[in-house]
Amino acid sequence: MLDQRGVVERFIAAGKVMQVNGFAMNQLDISDLPTRHAYGLALAQEKIEQQLATWIGELAVTQYRGVDVAGLAQDEGGVDVRLSDGRALRAQYLVGCDGGRSSVRKSAGIDFPGWDASVSYVIAEFLTTSPPPVGVRLGERGVNGLGPIGDTKRVRAVLVEPDVRHGETPTIDELRAALVAVYGSDFGAHDVTWISRFSDMARQAATYRVGRVLLAGDAAHIHSPTGGQGLNTGVQDAVNLGWKLAQVANGVSPESLLDTYHAERHPVGARVLELNLAQTALLRGDERTKAANKHVGEMLKVPEVRQRYGAMMSQLDLHYDLGAGHPLLGRRMPDLEIVVADGPSQVTRRVFSLMHAARPLLLDLTGGGELLARVAPWAARVVRVAASYTGRWDLPVIGITAAPTAVLVRPDGHVAWVGTNTAEGLVPSLEKWFGRSLRA
Repeated sequence: MLDQRGVVERFIAAGKVMQVNGFAMNQLDISDLPTRHAYGLALAQEKIEQQLATWIGELAVTQYRGVDVAGLAQDEGGVDVRLSDGRALRAQYLVGCDGGRSSVRKSAGIDFPGWDASVSYVIAEFLTTSPPPVGVRLGERGVNGLGPIGDTKRVRAVLVEPDVRHGETPTIDELRAALVAVYGSDFGAHDVTWISRFSDMARQAATYRVGRVLLAGDAAHIHSPTGGQGLNTGVQDAVNLGWKLAQVANGVSPESLLDTYHAERHPVGARVLELNLAQTALLRGDERTKAANKHVGEMLKVPEVRQRYGAMMSQLDLHYDLGAGHPLLGRRMPDLEIVVADGPSQVTRRVFSLMHAARPLLLDLTGGGELLARVAPWAARVVRVAASYTGRWDLPVIGITAAPTAVLVRPDGHVAWVGTNTAEGLVPSLEKWFGRSLRA
């Protein structure tokens, strides 16, 4: 996603490329998957947020910092938003990306069904007066871990609490109690830099849209951080919704386009929750669960199984149901190196380099470009490129597929139409996803 927008290098430069994928603490190496970035990125979430904030600051986006949504009311024409500092805003649409305790979701009256917490954890960074044991320790109810931070004397901890606690910020006494319950000592914990709490609660919004109010990220789905899928899922929610919302707000597409957001992303969120429940069940420390996870780990060493779960956990296998047809339909467009004309010369371009402006992309891969003239009425909205490509079409999990002669790619990178020596279905796909032709 970040590569499609032309900002991936700033994130890679700030982090460390490595294999971070796993299922119930069984590592999943994805280095042999057919993708340009066949790895994860070790980069603290706060650093990711800083990079995103810097990028947003470079765009023409109005920001209101340091305020919360205090309430909302919507009508047929828009949404009135009350801010915590007393100001009010009027918007065509409102997207709640305000976390698991989302005030937008609650104000919109959207149900949040799911599973209550069976275990809660304290996560903190602090100093100790005596050195604690470093490493991971499985307990009867979950995973605990203590580790030093660089070459400092500070410690970062993830600890199962003696009983399920609620509230976002634990006290230092609760941190000490969790240390004693797991390790028999609090190691003189003091000087807490930060402290927080999470649980294995798993919930999903009943709908991602009510009228002009929509939800994305943790406001739409929460779960244990096991497996590390929350950030990935939330970013892909936003990328799926952003271009659709822009087209509707600008009058390019009818409001019904927003219904495809829930239709496509709600099943993805449901699968993430299911995978998360399976992992949290496998990470309990009793002997039966450890035996089950041992055998799961053995199965995940089988190359085909490892690749399937690696693609699933990295969400490289996502497929939106856009109907029957070519295996590429509804899947992510691979970042191929295609040959395009540059004046009298031929140059090699990456597909993702053609998508930085978040516009739809039509690739005519016959090299002739005859198809592009047929869709001239969409020229102001759709980037049209005549290209050639002679390499393999290799998709995660799916494998080698027949080469198409043309593809229509949505701004979120998913393929909306595939041509195989015919333009049949192209115009209906253009109208469905990118509005009526300008000549209609």
